[in-house]
Amino acid sequence: MSLHGKRKEIYKYEAPWTVYAMNWAVRPDKRFRLALGSFVEEYNNKVCDTETRLECLLNNNKNSDFCAPLTSFDWNEVDPNLLGTSSIDTTCTVWGLETGQALGRVNLVSGHVRTQLIAHDKEVYDISFSRAGGGRDMFASVGADGSVRMFDLRHLEHSTIIYEDRQHHPLLRLCWNKQDPNYLATMAMDNMEVVILDVRVPCTPVARLNNHRACVNGIAWAPHSSCHICTAADDHQALIWDIQQMPRAIEDPILAYTAEGEINNVQWASTQPDWIAICYNNCLEILRV
Repeated sequence: MSLHGKRKEIYKYEAPWTVYAMNWAVRPDKRFRLALGSFVEEYNNKVCDTETRLECLLNNNKNSDFCAPLTSFDWNEVDPNLLGTSSIDTTCTVWGLETGQALGRVNLVSGHVRTQLIAHDKEVYDISFSRAGGGRDMFASVGADGSVRMFDLRHLEHSTIIYEDRQHHPLLRLCWNKQDPNYLATMAMDNMEVVILDVRVPCTPVARLNNHRACVNGIAWAPHSSCHICTAADDHQALIWDIQQMPRAIEDPILAYTAEGEINNVQWASTQPDWIAICYNNCLEILRV
């Protein structure tokens, strides 16, 4: 079923630069607010939001002018004082934030390294906290060594390899199921397939979603359902899948939308599950599904 055929609501914003990073606000009183990040060939990229101010600068390399580039970060939903980052230097860092005494109308925010660990054999490309076990201590990462690894802040002396790509292709993104913390999705570089994993059955995918005709760039689980996921790719398509028949093969998506360009990001609004946002070229579109 085509989203165009359903004549659903579609809203479009054209930015003055290529749009790359993008996400919905989680505040219930700002349900239709999104933040956009540019992709420009400059050292300084920017976030487009009129009411932002710098609260805190986290720097773990105070003895050098050089800092290994960060590739991703994730804010812990259970404990908003925890923030995880991944880097090309093979490490993941979990930061602790503290809100100090207010100075005038501004709270002073500072941060410290809660832990830094060598997470992979090569660059780390993504990090995401799991909702399992209370949602505070467990996180997973993916990287250039082609593996998905899971960590527990309470037991950092070891990690668990959940999955390794058969050809050891770099894994770029991972995304946890919002309703069932046993499931996560990941994708490899320059690959047309999304792999669904069950942490209870390591190393063996429970599903492979492979209807895209070009490399996948984005994954977003539904916030309200454990069996719906949206994927987006260079084939201009955003596809919504129903995976409830796993482990039987998932042949086709249940909904498809074709954009006017290669889609490089997709986000499903957590406060309003009827809306999905995609970005391509210099455009942001929000789609009612």
